Amino acid sequence: MIKNYWNRGSRQKTITIVVTLVLVLLLFFLRDDYQPFLLWIRKYIFLILVIGLVLFFGLRSFRSSVGVGRRIMILVLLVLFFGLVYIIGGHFKMYDYVKTYNVFNNLNKVQINKLPLTQNERIQPLRNIFSMANESVGETKDVSLPHLVRVDGENKWTMAIQPSEKYTMQQISENTEEVFAVSSTSPFPRFSNENRIPVTFSIGESLKFSRNTYNAVVQRFNIWQLFTMEPGDTFYMKNDAGKWVQVVSLIKWKGFFFPYPTFGGVMIIDSGEHDFNDYMERVLIGKGTYVSPENMKNYPFLTKQNTLSEKVSRLQAESLKFLGGFTDPLPWKMETAVKIPDLPEDQNQQPFVTDFDFSSVDAKAYNGLYHWFGLEPIGEERTSLTYSVFVPADGTDKLFYYDHAAKKQGYAGVSAMPLKIIESRKEYDWSVNKPVEFRPYIKDIAGRRRMFFLGTVSAVKDGSAKFDGSATPDLALVDSEYRDVIWIDVKRPSTWDKTVYDQLNEAWRASEGIGYFYEEDNRTSDLDLMQREMDSIRSIPKVNANAQEIEKLQRRIDSLNSAGN
Repeated sequence: MIKNYWNRGSRQKTITIVVTLVLVLLLFFLRDDYQPFLLWIRKYIFLILVIGLVLFFGLRSFRSSVGVGRRIMILVLLVLFFGLVYIIGGHFKMYDYVKTYNVFNNLNKVQINKLPLTQNERIQPLRNIFSMANESVGETKDVSLPHLVRVDGENKWTMAIQPSEKYTMQQISENTEEVFAVSSTSPFPRFSNENRIPVTFSIGESLKFSRNTYNAVVQRFNIWQLFTMEPGDTFYMKNDAGKWVQVVSLIKWKGFFFPYPTFGGVMIIDSGEHDFNDYMERVLIGKGTYVSPENMKNYPFLTKQNTLSEKVSRLQAESLKFLGGFTDPLPWKMETAVKIPDLPEDQNQQPFVTDFDFSSVDAKAYNGLYHWFGLEPIGEERTSLTYSVFVPADGTDKLFYYDHAAKKQGYAGVSAMPLKIIESRKEYDWSVNKPVEFRPYIKDIAGRRRMFFLGTVSAVKDGSAKFDGSATPDLALVDSEYRDVIWIDVKRPSTWDKTVYDQLNEAWRASEGIGYFYEEDNRTSDLDLMQREMDSIRSIPKVNANAQEIEKLQRRIDSLNSAGN
């Protein structure tokens, strides 16, 4: 058809050349628009090839068949084949099942025999931070989803203050000009002054066209990456020069048979003003500096940092359901199959980014941020804690897990925690207060390493889609072994372990035969108090009752001595 049109004359040749050039330019400039389709082909390449081959040979057989009965039989077989593909692969999700099994087989799993300690406990849940940040900006601004990252050696929630998605013209013309960075360990998060950092990004998550973070990153991909990579979460942090940058986590799809997602490195987008040079770079080659997982060690600010997409870590944690074998998660077995429990009323599901100290654990793991999962049995009625999973947040090719079930610890899992909190405070109006985000709290208390869940009570209005954050939320620790709830003072984290001991020490002593702890500290403090009380009393000089008589005798002795002389 095109050849015939080309041979008609010079005018047709000119039109053909112009149309071809336009199509080539559109393919080049609009690659961020059609890239999801290329990635879709990559994800389902094996299934597409199988379906294509069956369809090709089936239709060829249909066309070459003479009898009506044979043709009907071929059509029936094709319909049955495609029906089975849909039912098994789509309805029963066996395609995802095999994909998750590939993740499990290619995962660097390390079993640990001792739980790491938690450190730098964050006070506020993510949705509270998000709510309070939105309360601190104007009508024309939005706040990006917060992420817990390390900034200047401190764990902070960072998020961008960006043009609102309600106002299209601002998304086209304006920049992202500020970043929130609030301490995660403070009970009083402040969204003003020094926590509101002025920094300009011409690329943003809410901006339009080539200035959108997703579009700019995809435009930066080479031809092969267009088929294998996709942008994930966007983080805001400081680089090694102390300048604020956007770090976009990348997801890389591997494998031919049932491809699966892995950590694909990051794209670093520097801050800067929007100008003509910036525009040309964005449109032609995109924005960002690609750092592969192998080269991340050359960027110190990316190590021990939170740069891993939660989409990847969730699938890695979920893949542990195959520890009992390929068939174990199937409905007729499920001896060791586990799931990630999602709580319907919790607006932030696992993983919970937590700071862990692995110094006392016999494993080659760093101290810092990890994605934590508490896996439970796959049945809806089972809420015991089966595995604790620690996925390095910087994308390190390892996954650490602790087997609670094998040790017969009988710990309660995350999904059991809300009712424990509700039961302990019946005076609350739990229709508008929700216990949320139960992250781990692991400490050495009274001679043993003990595991608790730290939960926050957040308020939510009727019909509201977000939590209403409080500067001083109610916090509770739930002992996963004894199931007791300990309400703690959010303003005094240094007293939490002592508060736990004061409430549970008699139960521990009766059950475990532990000794007495904190007694020496109490005695010292009592002595100090007594001394302070003694010091506050005015001193009265001691008086000798025989002082006058002694003085008279001394004068007589002195007079006799003088007479004898």
